[in-house]
Formats: sequence, C-alpha cells, structure tokens
Amino acid sequence: MNVSLSGVLLVEDDEGDALLVRECLREAGLADDDITWCRTLAEGVEALVDRPSCVLLDLGLPDADGLTALHTVVSEVTKATPVIVLTGRHDRIGVEAMAAGAQDYLIKDDLTPELLDRTIRYAVQRRQTQVTEVQLREERLLAAENSRLERGLLPKPLLRTDFVRWASHYRPGRARAVLGGDFYDVVEMPDGRVRAVIGDVMGHGPDEAALGVHLRVAWRSLVLADVPDEQVLVTMSRLLEAESSGGIFVTACDVTINRDLSVVIRDAGHPPPMCCLDGAASYLDVTFGPPLGIRDEQPHSGWPITRTELVPGSALLLYTDGLLDAYRQVDSLTSVGLDELLEVTTKALTAGERLQDLLETIVTEAPMQAVDDTALVVLSVDHPSTVPGP
Repeated sequence: MNVSLSGVLLVEDDEGDALLVRECLREAGLADDDITWCRTLAEGVEALVDRPSCVLLDLGLPDADGLTALHTVVSEVTKATPVIVLTGRHDRIGVEAMAAGAQDYLIKDDLTPELLDRTIRYAVQRRQTQVTEVQLREERLLAAENSRLERGLLPKPLLRTDFVRWASHYRPGRARAVLGGDFYDVVEMPDGRVRAVIGDVMGHGPDEAALGVHLRVAWRSLVLADVPDEQVLVTMSRLLEAESSGGIFVTACDVTINRDLSVVIRDAGHPPPMCCLDGAASYLDVTFGPPLGIRDEQPHSGWPITRTELVPGSALLLYTDGLLDAYRQVDSLTSVGLDELLEVTTKALTAGERLQDLLETIVTEAPMQAVDDTALVVLSVDHPSTVPGP
C-alpha cells in the first residue's frame, strides 16, 4: 500500500466492523503498527497528533453521529490528510459526506482489501494534488500582490532634467515574504528643485506594505500639489494616524536639493543620509525629529531642518535601517552598523564604481542577510551650469 509509515487512523466503535477493516488493511500490505484504532471521536481527535496518512471514519460513533463527526475531524486534520467515510447505509450519506469535506466513502458491506487499498491510495493522491494546487495558487496570488505593492512602494522617479542622477535598490528581508513598508520617491519640481523621500513603516506584512504605499503616494501628491515643504511630514503624520489603528510609527527622511546645490533635510527618526565625494563618504550631521505616528511628540510647525551644501560630482545615499541590521556586528554591544557601512561604501567609492554598482556592492558586502527589508537610493548632482534649466 502506498501510504507513509505514519499509517492509517481507524475511528470505529463496532468491534466486528473494526476487525474487518483492519484485516483488509493487513491483506493490503499495511503492518499492525501502522494501524491505529479508536472507538470514539474524542479518542480519534487525540490520535490525529500522530499525523496519520489517512483517516477512516465511521459516521455512527457513540459521542458523535452523522456528519457531526466528519465536521470535527475535517477541522482538526492537516491539509494533507484525507478523510474516508465508512457507512453501512446505501443512501446519500456518502455523497453528503464528500460535500462536507471527505475525500471518499465506502460501504462496509462492499469492503474488500483491493477496494480499500485502491480507495486509500487514490484519496491520498487526490489530497496531495489538491494541496499542491492550493500552494501554487497561493504562490501566484503572493507574486501578484508583491507586484502590485512593488509598483506602489518603488515608483519611477519624476525627473525632468539631468540635474540629479539616481539609482535605487530594494531587497525584501525574507524569502517569500510580502514586501514590507520601506518606500521611497524622487520628484523634480517645476522650479528645478529635486525633492526626495525615503521611509520605513514599523513591522512586516501586507498591512505595513499597504500603509507604506499610502504614505508614498501621499508624499508625492503633497509635493506635486506644492504644499509647503515644512507641512509635508506633518500632513503625512496625520494621514498615518487616520490610516492605522495606532501603535505604528514610521521613520522618514525628506530631502530637498536646490539648483544652487544647497540641501534641506527634515529627518523623522530615520538613519542619517550619507554624503559621497571624491572617493570618501561621511554621514551628515542631521537634527533628528520624532518618527511619524508618535502623537505626543509631533512638532505642529514642522520637523527640524538641517542645511548643508553639495558640490558638483557629489552624491547623497539614502537607506533604511534594514541595511544597518545587515552590517551590525552581533558580537558587539556598541555596533549599530553605521561604521561598518561607511567603511564598505568608502572602499566602493575609491574603486570608482557607478551608482548602480555602488548599491549592489553595499548590499552584497553586508556580512549578514538582512531580516528587515532593505531600500537604498543614491542621488548624484552635476554642476548646475552644465544642466539645462527647468
């Protein structure tokens, strides 16, 4: 019999019927040790812990009658375990049992070793096929969901000129995981300024990913609507309160690069941007404000501003804390990954790597696989006089 060593569970209260079924199983090639016999539904449910390959269930048990026993067993078995109903009645009970979740049914008076063997093998095979089909369908749905979320979280930047060049990299933290809440966006304004944002929603899963999409779209909408820069994060924080059930916070870094290469940064608890120039890298000394969603600490007049200057050929690297997690030294109580990330970035810059190659190197050189999602965006600037105006 082509069933695994986990065996067959027989739930039958009648000793004579149980003897007949067990004898048929033996003649079909199943060993006594692979047959578990229970007289009541309660005993049968307890025996499901051993994960049998198949359950043979009588519908007339002392503690459950009719389809009640079937409903209980179907709700308790694993997805891969088929249930075959045993009945002594030549009526529609077998058909009703299959509609209620049984893989097949057998009439006791017609039972033979060959029939029982064939029925069990076919039931196991059908159940395995069904489980495989469900898994494939779930994989397709997951891929489609990831694709939709990716389009929302990782948009195509709106750059009208070559004033700023950009590259990005995104990697989910776990295999088959739904994209998390990391998001970014880049928009060039009609006056020539380039606005950029990177953010990280606390947590993982479809809810966090959907919230990240909301916030990314909200940021782009506010920027394109020419909402004052100091009000963008304030409005996003209000949106976060409205769209979540509370207890969720979001870090974000909002950047404005002006045509004269002056830079304005508003940081809501996000890791500091890194400035890259002439083969060297350094973190910007930014003034941090609270993350979005911490109601008691929200600055109503806007997040604190950090001002700095870029020079032609320099670049800003924006990233989420998943990258720092991958660089953090687990055997060090003081390491948060910043120093290690800076060292690898400096080496890559010294080698003169292109923007996209730079990001690939930063990710692949990480000593650990990031558990959190990892998003990176690099923005490089040329001299304003060499770029056509807006």
